[in-house]
Amino acid sequence: MNDAQKIISNLAKDIVQRGLSVPAVFFLESTKYVSFIGSQFLVFLGPIATCFINNQKYYDFTTLLEKKSNIDFLINEIERINLNIK
Repeated sequence: MNDAQKIISNLAKDIVQRGLSVPAVFFLESTKYVSFIGSQFLVFLGPIATCFINNQKYYDFTTLLEKKSNIDFLINEIERINLNIK
């Protein structure tokens, strides 16, 4: 498992622990084809957003969102973790 997959797996665990599996999967499925545009919008908002959160983590996350395969991996991880908990 590479670094990107580890970050995505940790994000998926957080989503499932907070009970947001269904809304997250719904949102990700409906927006995965425009994820590149969304990631670029987050880069545009970066100077403002990084005032409140960690600079490196924010830009790592925007880089992950650029690839549709990472969105698919996140959806699969959320579903896998959610099934293991139940």
